[in-house]
Amino acid sequence: MELNDTIAAIATASGIGAIGIIRLSGADAITIANKIFKGKDLTKQATHTIHFGHIVAFDSTLIDEVVVSLYKGTKSYTGENTVEISGHGSPYILQSILQLCIAAGARMALPGEFTQRAFLNGKMDLAQAEAVADLIAADSKAAQQTALNQLRGGFSNDLKQLREQLINFAALIELELDFSQEDVAFADRTQLANLIAELTFATNQLINSFQLGNVIKNGVSVAIIGKPNAGKSTLLNSLLNEDRAIVSAIAGTTRDTIEETLNINGVLFRLIDTAGIRDDSDDLIEQIGVGKSLEKMRSADVVVYLFDVLQADLTELIEQIELFKKEGLKYLLVANKVDDLGLAAAQAKFAMLDANMLFISAKTKQHIDTLQQRLYNTVISGQINTESTIVTNARHHDTLLKVAECLTDIKAGMDADISGELLALDIRRCLYYLGNITGQVEVDRDILGTIFGKFCIGK
Repeated sequence: MELNDTIAAIATASGIGAIGIIRLSGADAITIANKIFKGKDLTKQATHTIHFGHIVAFDSTLIDEVVVSLYKGTKSYTGENTVEISGHGSPYILQSILQLCIAAGARMALPGEFTQRAFLNGKMDLAQAEAVADLIAADSKAAQQTALNQLRGGFSNDLKQLREQLINFAALIELELDFSQEDVAFADRTQLANLIAELTFATNQLINSFQLGNVIKNGVSVAIIGKPNAGKSTLLNSLLNEDRAIVSAIAGTTRDTIEETLNINGVLFRLIDTAGIRDDSDDLIEQIGVGKSLEKMRSADVVVYLFDVLQADLTELIEQIELFKKEGLKYLLVANKVDDLGLAAAQAKFAMLDANMLFISAKTKQHIDTLQQRLYNTVISGQINTESTIVTNARHHDTLLKVAECLTDIKAGMDADISGELLALDIRRCLYYLGNITGQVEVDRDILGTIFGKFCIGK
């Protein structure tokens, strides 16, 4: 990747739209745009100004009426000269303008190259750059708020505080090594032990937040399972408030899994309607569907086990509950068709099986709102505080695990009263991993390629 050239790309989504934007960034961005722009001389205009004019090809063919925005030097997103050409959203027009930019001296930008330049030019750290991708991909309020908090530096500030405290002690340890012949101590070991305890607690909090962060970022998978004709497809339709799955009185109607999404309190839930589970089917296709149902059950974040209050067998339900507990699955036991038996009768018959059992009617949508709230509470206890730091990135989580390991080694070394030189090595290693998350230390090119390669072109 070259940082001394000028890159260009279409920054808006593909397809026809009212407006489309071509973005250029680099030392020659304004000069290149000026070659194809007819209006004011862009090279003589101030930063953060907008200018109306026309894009004209080198053979004087008029391409489009546009508005050009100028951002000079470090006062731009990338930290270098940036131009945004806003034209009409025809894919043909946008491609024509892009090709003119390339012919005038720019090159096509790589995925995420604008944001990578922002990172390399010090406009944001690596954790903030990764939050840009999360913000673009956010498909729920919780995901958007969490990514926005990280983009504004919430996570980075927490790491900065941890790192600065450790650097202060590392400096004192290093100073002791410089005066090792004189047997002097600059670093208070008791104070260092207290600091390591505080850092360990803070690091573990960040690590533990990843489970919630993963839910916020990727959504919650919910497998709806049960025997044939328990009402699974009807329940899916009721939760979605639309006829998404085929409902039939014929057992085994659902042969394959059906997946849909539902937003509950700002968190995305991925609902999976599965084939009815039974052992006595001689239909090969249905047997394959049952196998998929069991796979989805074991991989889901939450299992909704639905049963018909008129047909359910108590012994089988007890065995099913034991299976969930044995496999460590989060589950909700849901009694359906209480409109046929009556709520009081259903509760009297089944309530003793599970104190958290829900009684619903998927057909009449009775207590569907309660089920939605119970799903939310099963995964997320209490309200999500998106202003606090929540780790959503697997790379950050893995690196924090290494930080925690380093802190454990530092504590063990102090307990064993090892030399300052060995202690300094462990502290340096810990500082390296903390800096690796935000890019305060040199990050491997392959890691940067992986991070920014997931971006869309134009961002």
